[in-house]
Amino acid sequence: MFAYIVRRLWQMLPTMLGVVLLVFILFNWVGGDPAYILAGKMANADSIANIRRQLGVDQPYYVQLWIFVQQIATFDFGQSWATGESVAHIIVSRLGPSLTVLLPLTVLETVLGVALALAIAFVRGSLTDRAVMVACTVGMSISILVYIIVFQYGLAFKLGLFPVQGWGDGFWENLLRYASLPILIGLAVSIAPTLRLYRSFVLDEVNQDYVRTARAKGLGEARVMWLHVLRNAAIPIITHVMANLPALLIGAFLLERFFGIPGIGREVILAVERSDFPVIKAITVYVAIATMLFNLLTDLLYQAVDPRVQLK
Repeated sequence: MFAYIVRRLWQMLPTMLGVVLLVFILFNWVGGDPAYILAGKMANADSIANIRRQLGVDQPYYVQLWIFVQQIATFDFGQSWATGESVAHIIVSRLGPSLTVLLPLTVLETVLGVALALAIAFVRGSLTDRAVMVACTVGMSISILVYIIVFQYGLAFKLGLFPVQGWGDGFWENLLRYASLPILIGLAVSIAPTLRLYRSFVLDEVNQDYVRTARAKGLGEARVMWLHVLRNAAIPIITHVMANLPALLIGAFLLERFFGIPGIGREVILAVERSDFPVIKAITVYVAIATMLFNLLTDLLYQAVDPRVQLK
């Protein structure tokens, strides 16, 4: 196991190198000169040259690339061009609010999706099954903006069950008060596609030979579904959950923006609006690293769920 982890970490280096080169090219050759963006339309040549010197973009490209590599190795991307705040502090301080919303949302989405998928698989082909699939299709056709506006207006503004927006200082206050409605909206948006996907995973296993053998041995349907079918369907479910975790940090920017949550997604939007390249580059690199680490964790979970899986 240890040798496998070391080998996988070593194999990540070429991928990370490709990400570094791609990000560097996009921000230095395609993204334009940040000095012109920060200086404004009325800036003169001296002020632009001064800004370029302060940012270090007047150095040769190989020097800038080496500085970028050093920043990644030390996890120190300098200061934000827009606010002057440390980029590392920005990411650490924004990570907590994002995880306060996304971790409960992911757990609830997975648990409810699996439970409902197994329940629907019990009645597969029935009118209930068809009705649930139609409802899921309708739910998937509605934009997340509609969910946000309707829930925010109805539950928060009219009924006063939740704050319209805001964020506090305490974890439990944020989780139980400010994050409850965003979690509810995220669950309403995600449960339909999740249920359809997990249902397909379960149905793929229902007609396998080992399931028919288990039924022939006299095992009850509930035991077959929970013990045999779910165990094998868990592998694609784990893949789906782990693959989506890094993207969720960025993908929740609408929830964070509408509810005033100071999270990573909202910070990315602000950084793009301000052309704050250090923040954007840091988040891009961190998401790439998180994706590779979650892929490694996914393989380890495969073997934990099914010891027959061989790690190579």
